[in-house]
Amino acid sequence: MANVTLEAVKSLRERLGTGMVDTKNALVEAGGDMEKAVEILRLKGAKGNAKRADRSTSEGLVAATVSGETATMIELACETDFVAKGEKFIALADSVLAAVAAAGAATVDEAVAAPSDAGTVADLINDQAAILGEKMELRRVAQVAGPAHEIYLHKTNKDLPPQVGVVVGYSGGDAETARSIAQHISFANPEYLSRDDVPAELVEAERKIVEEISRNEGKPEAALPKIIEGRLTGYFKQVALLEQDYAKDNKMTVAKVIADAGLTITGFARFKVGA
Repeated sequence: MANVTLEAVKSLRERLGTGMVDTKNALVEAGGDMEKAVEILRLKGAKGNAKRADRSTSEGLVAATVSGETATMIELACETDFVAKGEKFIALADSVLAAVAAAGAATVDEAVAAPSDAGTVADLINDQAAILGEKMELRRVAQVAGPAHEIYLHKTNKDLPPQVGVVVGYSGGDAETARSIAQHISFANPEYLSRDDVPAELVEAERKIVEEISRNEGKPEAALPKIIEGRLTGYFKQVALLEQDYAKDNKMTVAKVIADAGLTITGFARFKVGA
């Protein structure tokens, strides 16, 4: 049996974030060879990854960056908040984000296939999942184009990394208002930019629902068209950013706020961990 020092175990644990017993056993098996012990731990972890495939990943973080006229945002998920707030996981997210942005990946499939120091982004995530002993996955990726961008990352718990992320693409010079719009999006959670962006089939489905509700309430036939349109307007206020009442002043719409600021919103994305 190799003579494994406490210093070697400590050094390898700090490097990989692995448990004391697993680290010592790997070093013993490797005869004290640090790099061989790393490989042993990764292989052991890879087998564990397969066993963890059906576990849920409800924790994690959101991260975003801007390169030129494109902003990239990711949601990287894991199993526990303990891992989510760890330096290793946060560093992994930074590496994944950099690789995804460099590749210009706009979908998860494109992102996991993007090149990284470990081979691909998928390899990078799997290696760290093996080392940290939890299932990890790149759950979502978004790209937002625009001449300028505002990124807002919100911590729902001060002890955890950002759990809500918003990226806004815009043109215009009022960065302060653009940031305020990003904060509004984090709170109001619109799904579309304008009412024109809401798919026609969703609008028609909503129209049928509000018409049925109105008829069941016994509303006069002659008044139905106006009532239905009014309720559809309420629907658009829920799902379309420009239709929404501004969070900081509900007497104004978002459309009015950005018009007064000389801004044009070119696009946005919002992620919330686990949602």
